[in-house]
Amino acid sequence: MRKLLVTGGAGFIGSNFVRYTLDHTDDQVTVLDKLTYAANRATLDGLPADRFKLVVGDICDADTVEQLIAESDAVVHFAAESHNDNSLSDPTPFVQTNLVGTFTLLEAARRHNVRFHHISTDEVYGDLALDDPERFTESTPYNPSSPYSSTKAGSDLLVRAWVRSFGLRATISNCSNNYGPYQHVEKFIPRQITNVLDGIRPRLYGQGLNVRDWIHVDDHSSAVLTILDKGEIGETYLIGADGEESNKHVVELILDAFGKDAGDYDLVTDRAGHDLRYAIDSTRLRSELEWQPRFGSFEQGLAQTIDWYREHEDWWRADKADTEAKYAKAGQ
Repeated sequence: MRKLLVTGGAGFIGSNFVRYTLDHTDDQVTVLDKLTYAANRATLDGLPADRFKLVVGDICDADTVEQLIAESDAVVHFAAESHNDNSLSDPTPFVQTNLVGTFTLLEAARRHNVRFHHISTDEVYGDLALDDPERFTESTPYNPSSPYSSTKAGSDLLVRAWVRSFGLRATISNCSNNYGPYQHVEKFIPRQITNVLDGIRPRLYGQGLNVRDWIHVDDHSSAVLTILDKGEIGETYLIGADGEESNKHVVELILDAFGKDAGDYDLVTDRAGHDLRYAIDSTRLRSELEWQPRFGSFEQGLAQTIDWYREHEDWWRADKADTEAKYAKAGQ
């Protein structure tokens, strides 16, 4: 029975990974999470007490990290400041958590020779032109465009350096945009779903032409477990499910699912530094590690996600008013 330490395991992607791991393996899971606004303790309710433990703490706290890693067989590092708009307002916590926090974890993992998997983002590669047929691969040069993506790129490079310099048993994955249950209502897909549920017209930045490569969070979780079990030490794997969609089309699909007119949305001023297009080529993950996504299409995963938000208003309702007030103040 493997003992996993999952950082950021009360956030959206991390908590789904914890649930997926407990459902599909015999592993024991300890979550280390600071419980910032992006985390939700309720996301972890109902998990088996004999295999799951939550520790509230900061990945920059060397003493806490040292103790937890000493008791672990592997670390899966999700914890990060990840909201692009927030990074433009104040980059400080992004530098502290994404760089200093990752360094703190790496040093403890090195001292205890613990297997380390680092979760990153496709945003480290910058963006692609809307009419560019290319997709990101493991050899795409880094070209981050925001304080968030820059600090994630920096954390990736720290992991690579610790592998080469100290022999750390580590892997990296860069994933496209996740969606699914337990995602904070500030994020694009749950914001639009909950707006429609509340009778509010969805809002699109610019003309809504920006493209994201979407993957259901359960497919991301299965890919991470595959890399943890079968990935080659020192290597990077890109995780994607061929889910390229423009923001405009995503909103149209959500409106259609509710029986609304496809044009029943409003356009708002585009945000600063808004990347045009992300697209992942996950050939290496699929061919070398034999991974495949469970959701055969974006529409299939979106339908499941809409149903979840319809059925779990008790989970998201408390955050909705404050989130919309913040966006209204910004004219969004």
